[in-house]
Amino acid sequence: MTLNRYRLQHLVKQGHKGAKKAQRLLARPDRLLGLILLGNNFVNILASSLATIIGLRLMGNEGVAIAAGALTLVVLIFSEVAPKTLAALKPELIAFPAAWIYSPLLKIFYPIVWFVNLIANGLLRTFGVKASEHKNTTLNKDELKSIVSETDSLMPEKYKNMLLGIIDLESATVEDIMTPRNEIHGIDIEESIEDVIQQIKKSPYTRIPVYKKSIDRVIGFLDLKRILTRFFDEEHLSKQDITNNLITPFFIPETTPLHKQIQDFKFEQIRIGLVVDEYGDVQGLVSLDDLLQGLVGELMVEEADVKKSADGSYLVNGSVTIRDLNHITQWDLPTEGPKTINGLIIDFMETIPQTGVSLLLHGHQLEVISCNKHAITQIRFLPQN
Repeated sequence: MTLNRYRLQHLVKQGHKGAKKAQRLLARPDRLLGLILLGNNFVNILASSLATIIGLRLMGNEGVAIAAGALTLVVLIFSEVAPKTLAALKPELIAFPAAWIYSPLLKIFYPIVWFVNLIANGLLRTFGVKASEHKNTTLNKDELKSIVSETDSLMPEKYKNMLLGIIDLESATVEDIMTPRNEIHGIDIEESIEDVIQQIKKSPYTRIPVYKKSIDRVIGFLDLKRILTRFFDEEHLSKQDITNNLITPFFIPETTPLHKQIQDFKFEQIRIGLVVDEYGDVQGLVSLDDLLQGLVGELMVEEADVKKSADGSYLVNGSVTIRDLNHITQWDLPTEGPKTINGLIIDFMETIPQTGVSLLLHGHQLEVISCNKHAITQIRFLPQN
């Protein structure tokens, strides 16, 4: 009963014969317990009867009490505490050999076990418990995350965070990992060709959205590798050349789950798209690289964005997403509402705080280090006691 069910399944897949027998026995714990307790109670009652007879013949009536005390001590130590402690600490050492004995015994004593189980299961059924509907224990997402979080000695921190990111994939949306609207690097095609070429030269990205006046009026994505390959001399690059080589823009609802968006990118054979709200306004940009960052979390966060000090405090950039901060610090800040630390604090205070303001945010004490008219730029999370 103390066997690790997941390790047991792993051994079964590897072809371990003892594990296979143990798994078949555990599929119906009522029958296994019926068999074990049948033999256990029979032996205990028989030993008690023999001890009573021996005590009466050797010492008369006084021998009954002495025999009962001695038998209790012997059974308690050698039949209960010692072997069951060993079995609890080393379940595979006991369970797999025992499975070879229990399996044939269950067939031999099946009629008796069936009759005992019939009465016992009937009694349990009156309390709404059905032994035939027993299912293997399963883990929910939070339990699985707890197990992964406790594997410090088994895997490096970076791989542990990658697994946590994958577990969170179903609950995360593109809104959690997108580049926000105000940070999108794009080209206004209605500017002069000289300014457009300068923006292309300075762009840190290989795919840039091209729009007219506003990002809400995007006309396509420009693949710099493609256009620079065709036009070696940038001085001869015209607006018509740019518009003729644009990739059709792909729009993504902001509530799209990450795992679905990965499939959509694969199906559409694209690597980038614009995130829009329910009104069709552009809220941000998401790429395949962003989705991969959503998987690995902390590995892709700039060191300058989250710094841990020697005293245990964290200096955090206001634009850091809550998901990334949770991965780094193992905190549990809410991710249902605002997606960044800046948004979470503003939502909590219902105003943009001034520099130096301290507050208690979901159990974490913090201080606003710097801010501007529009947002909080840097926060210090104080050490937790």
